[in-house]
Amino acid sequence: MNKKSAKKILFISRHAPYGSSLAKDALDAILASSAYDQQLSILFMDDGVFQLLANQAASEIAQKSFSSLLPVLPLYEINSIYVHGESLEKRQITINELVLESVQIIDSAAICRLLAQQDQLLSF
Repeated sequence: MNKKSAKKILFISRHAPYGSSLAKDALDAILASSAYDQQLSILFMDDGVFQLLANQAASEIAQKSFSSLLPVLPLYEINSIYVHGESLEKRQITINELVLESVQIIDSAAICRLLAQQDQLLSF
C-alpha cells in the first residue's frame, strides 16, 4: 500500500501505565498496526503522560517498565508522537523527565486540529 492510500490513524493513550491493561493494550495495538503500512501517530494525554516518565520503578510492583518499551516506536516507523502539554503541566512533569526525546508537545487547540486530520481514532 502506498502512503497516499494509507489511512491516518491516531492512537490516544490516556491512562497511567500501571493499574490496568489499557496502556499496554494501546502500545500493543499501535505496534501490531505498524505492519499494515498506515500513517500511525500516538497522543499521550491525561494520565497517559505518566507512561513517558523515564526511570520507572515498575519492578517494585512486578511489572515491566514502559520506559523500556516506548523507545522502539521509531523502529516501527511511528515517528509522530504527541504529548498534551497541559497534561504534563497539571502533573508537574517536565520534558526533561520523559524517556522519549522526539515528542511534540501540543496544546488543546492543536489536538483539535490533529483529531480533524485523522481517518481513524483509537482511544485507550
